[in-house]
Amino acid sequence: MDYSRYFRDYPDKDGYFGEYGGRHVPPELEKPFREVADAYQSICHSAEFINELRRIRREFQGRPTPVYHCNRLSRHLGNCQIYLKREDLNHTGAHKLNHCMGEGLLAKFLGKKKLIAETGAGQHGVALATAAAYFGLECEIHMGLVDIAKQAPNVTRMKILGAKVVPVSRGLQTLKEAVDSAFESYLASYEDSIYCIGSALGPHPFPLMVRDFQMCVGLEAREQFKEMTGILPDAVCACVGGGSNSAGMFSAFLADPVDIYGVEPLGRGPGKGDHAASITFGKKGTLHGFDSYVLEDENGNPDPVYSIASGLDYPSVGPEHAFWKDLGRVNYVTATDEEAVDAFFKLSRYEGIIPALESAHAIAYAMRLAKEMQTGAILVNCSGRGDKDVDYIVERFGYGENYKFPEA
Repeated sequence: MDYSRYFRDYPDKDGYFGEYGGRHVPPELEKPFREVADAYQSICHSAEFINELRRIRREFQGRPTPVYHCNRLSRHLGNCQIYLKREDLNHTGAHKLNHCMGEGLLAKFLGKKKLIAETGAGQHGVALATAAAYFGLECEIHMGLVDIAKQAPNVTRMKILGAKVVPVSRGLQTLKEAVDSAFESYLASYEDSIYCIGSALGPHPFPLMVRDFQMCVGLEAREQFKEMTGILPDAVCACVGGGSNSAGMFSAFLADPVDIYGVEPLGRGPGKGDHAASITFGKKGTLHGFDSYVLEDENGNPDPVYSIASGLDYPSVGPEHAFWKDLGRVNYVTATDEEAVDAFFKLSRYEGIIPALESAHAIAYAMRLAKEMQTGAILVNCSGRGDKDVDYIVERFGYGENYKFPEA
């Protein structure tokens, strides 16, 4: 694979990364999705659009976010050094605003009046509600009842920002069902609305658009790390649910001699319904209008999935991640709930940074990898802050009383 030409070649004109991706939508949605694709292609190289997006990122989002050296955590683990890309410091507390502001700007370009989306952990919902408020648009967020209960602070934030939160009570009442509900709403109102999917997945052009809008994460991190250390990291690590934060992080390092690790949620273990590790245990299938790895039962229906992190409990993964898996460029690994909670408390106690449970999966694997590597440096995308998770964590795990935090 010639990675110097990668972004020219993938996805192709039909939205495929190799055999993954595409656009499988009802006939009545083919035209609006093609309209979005054509509009994006016409403005993605526009100096006016790019400069306006850069101004928003600089003045409204607070970009660039910094790279931070975890000195105490690294000493606790040994001689391998862990660095964080601090997306938790991005406005609204996660990486999600990077693509939401881009999608909001695109909606204004198309003359749309409303943004429709799903959310799991609530960070995408908050980010899209923020974008809607910024651009003066209506906002409708679909969210499973299980996630509404787990992520109450984010539900409150969405409502304060003016969004209509639609509770989804079907099925497992989590992210997959929220996507189903949001698609149905968009189907009924696409003339005045734009569907803003919350990750690097869905029908073309959304995997392309979200990756492009999130590339600022990896490009910044690569430049910042080299400025700090004079070299590249030995490994780059990020969590993978749908795959937006990791697609943005990994894309900048594809052509570099750097090991890349995408960390999926192993949840309670490898049994059916106990995890959401779509690449690790899935097979090629179609879900929500695109081809990728999917966790399916013997009848081809999506398996029930679970993760302590609401933003990771999805039975598939973005098509570009499936492509990277088959190319062998990215190593897809797993971390359990138990490991994620341990990383949550350790980063909080050693560094004063409370991470999102999604990000804690990547930090957990980086901690494991640091012990194996013994030397070198690992750059981790801390994709969000844990404000949304603290009530849930304290209710089930206390304040970390059962964990030991020895001095390094």
